[in-house]
Amino acid sequence: MTGWRRIGPSVQLAAWAAAALPQARAALTASDEPLRCGGTWAVGLDLLPNDSAGRIGGVDLPWADLGLTPEPLHRAQLSTVFPGYPQPSPDESAQAFAFRRNRDAAHLDGLLPVGPDRQRMVKEPHGWILGVALNQSGGSPLVAWQGSHEVLRGALLAALSPHPAATWGEIDLTDAYTGARRQVFDTCARVELPTRPGEATLLHRLTLHGVAPWAEAASAAPEGRIIAYFRPVLASVRDWLLTP
Repeated sequence: MTGWRRIGPSVQLAAWAAAALPQARAALTASDEPLRCGGTWAVGLDLLPNDSAGRIGGVDLPWADLGLTPEPLHRAQLSTVFPGYPQPSPDESAQAFAFRRNRDAAHLDGLLPVGPDRQRMVKEPHGWILGVALNQSGGSPLVAWQGSHEVLRGALLAALSPHPAATWGEIDLTDAYTGARRQVFDTCARVELPTRPGEATLLHRLTLHGVAPWAEAASAAPEGRIIAYFRPVLASVRDWLLTP
């Protein structure tokens, strides 16, 4: 398995993106969230005003085209990247910036830094990760490491299996995660996954992924490159690790 799947082009998905784009622009303009990475990235958490079925602007999210079973959704993240991404910023160390620039800020969604020591724990056990392109742009595509979900599943399961499943969300996985990530870089192919309106990318929840730096020759819309992300949450960390 690759750990990712391209979707589209789809007429219904293009209609959804067309309905979502003006509302995304308005939400991003009204947001007081500061830009990160030297003004080149808007995180955009929960900014798109879609309903719990994914419907926006009178257009339904085309579940059949996505190959997914309908389920309740949160307001989509509007991950917006601008030309020049990434740039240094005061809230990011030199080491963290180098990782963002050279390794696409590769990460596993749901594994969050907790406490003063920033211990990595599973706090958001997502079922899947869906990214829907809202506008035409060649800059900073999604990046995934092919087959990384199986490397990460094995490493995290080995770290968690000595503990009761009910406590898995409280276990520090920092060492297991960083070791598995190194293995992924050494053994898994890095794949760039650009999308256009009418297309989407579905990631396995355990796939290591990130965002490529903006290529100098890449085209840019005035509002930057916008992808709407959905990540519904599973009932437990056990489901997150063991469900196929």
